[in-house]
Amino acid sequence: MTLPQDELAELRAQVRELTDRAAINELLDRYIVLLDTQDENGFDDTWPPTVFTDDVRMTFPVGTCEGLSDVAQLHHVAKNRFARTLHLSSNHTVALDGDRAEVRLHVVATHVHHPSGEDRPHFDIGGYYKGEAVRTEAGWRLRTWAFHLVWSTGPGPDGGCAVESP
Repeated sequence: MTLPQDELAELRAQVRELTDRAAINELLDRYIVLLDTQDENGFDDTWPPTVFTDDVRMTFPVGTCEGLSDVAQLHHVAKNRFARTLHLSSNHTVALDGDRAEVRLHVVATHVHHPSGEDRPHFDIGGYYKGEAVRTEAGWRLRTWAFHLVWSTGPGPDGGCAVESP
């Protein structure tokens, strides 16, 4: 049985959308895992091109950067403020528009302080990432990426609260 051209074109479009969504979700998952695993064997500046475009614009509560050159360093400095971390993401949303997509995901993360003489509770945060993914020759990559902190508990890396109370 041969499908009419319009049905075949519709199926191709659906398959492309599904594969794009799967690729973008894999990209988002890769980034979240890298938050905990990058630099496991020392500073690693090879991972950012697997997630971001060369001209990425990033905004975080701990700093901002433009371009790949500072991405690894920004993440390295933030992560090394703690002994270990565990980031969990959910509610990935992907709004496709051709070769670009608006993306968002929610994150809950636990940050374990380095051992010290005092018994400090974990620094836990919740918030969301929001950005733009684009199709590149290497696959989907994030071109803009921002973390929005919604809540935190426990002492932050400097011992203080990370979110002002309203």
